[in-house]
Parts: sequence; C-alpha cells; structure tokens
Amino acid sequence: MGVIFHQEVDCRVRHDRSTSGHRSLRLAYAMLCAVCIFQLASEARAQCAARDVLQNHLTLKKAPSAGVPQVPVRSAADVPTWKTIALGTFVDSFAPRNALDKKGCGVGGLAAEILARPAFVVGSTKTDVELVAVSAVEIGFSAEVVNLAAIYARAQLFGFELAAAEVGPQLRLQYLDQPMGEFLIIGMEPIKTWSGEPVILNVANGGAGLILIGQDGRPDAEIAAISRIVFVRSNRSVPADELAKAAALPPTP
Repeated sequence: MGVIFHQEVDCRVRHDRSTSGHRSLRLAYAMLCAVCIFQLASEARAQCAARDVLQNHLTLKKAPSAGVPQVPVRSAADVPTWKTIALGTFVDSFAPRNALDKKGCGVGGLAAEILARPAFVVGSTKTDVELVAVSAVEIGFSAEVVNLAAIYARAQLFGFELAAAEVGPQLRLQYLDQPMGEFLIIGMEPIKTWSGEPVILNVANGGAGLILIGQDGRPDAEIAAISRIVFVRSNRSVPADELAKAAALPPTP
C-alpha cells in the first residue's frame, strides 16, 4: 500500500512538473511572439525617427532635395516641379495629426495648435498638386533677410500660388527621405493660434528626425533670403505683360 501511494505521489509530482514546464514554455513563447509583433508594428508605424530616415534613404527612391543652386528666375515656368503630392486624402481635419503620430513624425507646439484650429481645413476631393521650392534670392531679392509679405507678393507676381495649409502635413508624410538640415517654409496664408498669433508651417529635418513645426507668419516676419519656400505651381497662364513686369523688377535690397 505504501509503495502504491508513493508511486501515485511520484507520478503526480512528475505530472505537475511536466504541466508547469509546458505552461512556462507556452508563456515564454507567447511573450516572444508579443515582442516580435510589437517590434514589427513599431517598425511599420515609425518612419520619421532619425534611424528610419537613414533607412528611407536606402530603400526609397530618393526624392530630389529642394536645396538646389540659387539661380534667378524670370517666371514660374522657369522653375521645374520639385515634388508632386496628393491632397484630399484625409477624412477630416483631425486625421493629419493622427497620421503624423502613427508614422512617428514630430509635431512642434505651434504646428500642433495650428492643426487643431477651425481655420485648418482639408480637401474633400483627392487631387495632385505640383510643388516648387524657391528662395527670395531667386525671385530678385539681394538683402540677407526679407519680410514674408514682400516674398509672397513677388512670388505671386512671377506666377506662383500660395499653398493650402494641408500641404504642410501632407508634405511631411510624403517626404520621408528629407535630407538632414533641410527646412522648407510652406508659402501659405497664416493661421492664427488661440492667442491670435499668425503662424505658417515648416517641414524640417533638424537631425533628430522628421518634424512639422510652426513659425512666425506675420507679414513683417523676417525670412533669410536663402531659405527655400514651397509654393504651388499655378494652372493659370500669367499674362505676358505681368511676366515682363516681374522680370524687369530690379533686385530688391
């Protein structure tokens, strides 16, 4: 009887140990799977961190940088399209911020406030827009800094159009291989913060990753003449007399 009892206890102990071991293995396997899934999901989401940008340069077809030689232009037709992006892909005005967060793109405080303002709207119809990037130097300014209103006025005289505010987050999401150190000002109508401060957007790669930031959008805001500003290529034809007038303008100090 004692032998039988001992055998039963021994079998139960072995069974419990075996069951416990199997449970431990299953738990370890489940944890490993969870870690792998999380890592894969994180890699699928994050595309804006510094290391992701380096990977994007290797895997994506490299987009041309907006930083080209500063060559004076005579009209918008002289400037090649730098990049074509899609607008009207967001379901509502909250979607841009969610999309930026999903890809791991940074959003500065001013930019975040602008994206949350009622004045920030998105298109309801998907369209492709051609973007050009020019500096104040290229459109005839010779001073080191130029106020924003003067740049806008001269650019429109040459046949460029201001971009919709949606271009800011869309360009950030569609320009994942932006070179380090490049800051692109979005030539747009400013949107006021809750405190009434006019702000425009800037698509940047400062070295710590891809980010969308806001900057001073007042008419007298000083812009470095070599800074590149993104405008939209206009579909309208500019009258010859307007082009001649723009081309004849002397360099503005």
